[in-house]
Amino acid sequence: MSKKHVMNIFRILFFFFLFQTICQNTFGQLVNIESKRMQKDSTRFALKSDVLANYTDNNGDYIFQIGSNITTQFKSKDLKKIYFFIGNYNLIRSQDQDFQNSWFFHLRYNQKISELFRLEAFLQNQNNKLLTITSRNLIGTGIRLKMISTESTKAYFGNAYMYEIEKIDVTNELFYNHRNSSYFSINQSFKKTRLDLTGTVYFQPLYQQISNHRILCQLKAELPITEAISLSALYNYFYSSFSPTADNDRSSNLSFGFTFTK
Repeated sequence: MSKKHVMNIFRILFFFFLFQTICQNTFGQLVNIESKRMQKDSTRFALKSDVLANYTDNNGDYIFQIGSNITTQFKSKDLKKIYFFIGNYNLIRSQDQDFQNSWFFHLRYNQKISELFRLEAFLQNQNNKLLTITSRNLIGTGIRLKMISTESTKAYFGNAYMYEIEKIDVTNELFYNHRNSSYFSINQSFKKTRLDLTGTVYFQPLYQQISNHRILCQLKAELPITEAISLSALYNYFYSSFSPTADNDRSSNLSFGFTFTK
């Protein structure tokens, strides 16, 4: 293979990782926890994790990547208490420049009161060195309602109070916010085609200024090819009515890929 072909492949890989990074950075402001929940009614312990490390060097032009994710869930013996944890770290570096450098931790407690009603409390730490808001720490508590629960359809509504602290490294500013967080999530399964659709909407306004709010809409579709592999499509739309550097932020992305299940 010629040097020109090698460099072309290197550039394709580089821009692929860069595109992936931009998408992740864009939606790093608001994380869809609903999509991370492990819906296992009778399983007391579940764990999903992965680690990726890659280094590519072509004539001194290199890409270094580290990615790690862990999601775990533990239920009490009576299945009424759920402890849920998410953690990840991602780094993409080329020519001594970071295109991604972020980490995220989320711990949540869920207490079942009845078949329809649950109480929740959570802690979260979120850092991204490439965003305007480089750090976000929050604590919150709220309710979760099971609105629909059939064999093919499940729908949930949640509402919570959040106290968050946001930091901007460039100006060394700190923002202390009291924010409401509401979400609606629905999952629809189609037996004949085995198609699985999940839609989630988040709305997070400040209590003292509702016009200062964030919205996240996510739609995910999965179609099994085999018992372990599914085709997947994911659409995200993010809107923030307030940004330290602009009047508002809008962004969206559509991605396709494969989902592997065990």
